[in-house]
Amino acid sequence: MGYSLQGNNKVREGRQHIDRDAQFQYINSQAVAFVAANEPVLSVDTKRKELVGNFRNSGREWRPKGRPETVNVHDFIDPKLRRAIPYGVYDINNNVGWVSVGTDHDTASFAVHAIRRWWRTMGKKRYPRAKRLMITADGGGSNGYRVRLWKVELQKLADELKLPVTVCHMPPGTSKWNKVEHRLFSFISINWRGKPLRTYRTIVQLIAATTTDTGLTVRAELDENKYPKGIKVSDAQMAALNLSRHAFHGDWNYTIAPTRKKATRQKRATN
Repeated sequence: MGYSLQGNNKVREGRQHIDRDAQFQYINSQAVAFVAANEPVLSVDTKRKELVGNFRNSGREWRPKGRPETVNVHDFIDPKLRRAIPYGVYDINNNVGWVSVGTDHDTASFAVHAIRRWWRTMGKKRYPRAKRLMITADGGGSNGYRVRLWKVELQKLADELKLPVTVCHMPPGTSKWNKVEHRLFSFISINWRGKPLRTYRTIVQLIAATTTDTGLTVRAELDENKYPKGIKVSDAQMAALNLSRHAFHGDWNYTIAPTRKKATRQKRATN
């Protein structure tokens, strides 16, 4: 009768923001300008949190016939179970990824520290003459455009790097188009499919072993720092940010420049 077993097809996206396409075009124009000037352009996001232990991992891998990996029957959610929080930083110019594997909470402090670690370990070597930095990020999560702590932490980063940081957020409901998703995270998932993520070391090694035919290389490190949740950012802290909003959708697009308070004070003291 023309019937067959079929799964659901995820094609209906629901309501779209009126400026969705315009924001994509704006992000592209900004990225093109940065790449043309050989300035770093990063795509960042948090990958799905993973249980650490002898649990089933979706997918299949090559093993001797009749000898599959044996894992626990159940993987019930337990607050006491350890979780791995991979935060990815994808360098669009060079097709290189950095992943900080966190052990605490997915906060804005954790997210920005991952970008900081990328810069210290890889970025400053690849971009020794960088004059600015661009970041594309989702609209929500630890790096969301409404997250105050994200902007405060980026201000600290801009001050440390002495570089202005331009951030462009993806429009609502479009995270799957963030390049870190399909150029980095998807290949990590392919590389570790069917392999139980029993330890943090296993996770870091599997991420770092991810490569593609197009030349993708990845570096991963464990981040065991504590990142407490619930940190409040005051209006005074927000007012102190050296943040300039772009003319187009300043809530999604903005630049945070290094502050000059210390330099100004030193100059006054000298005079």
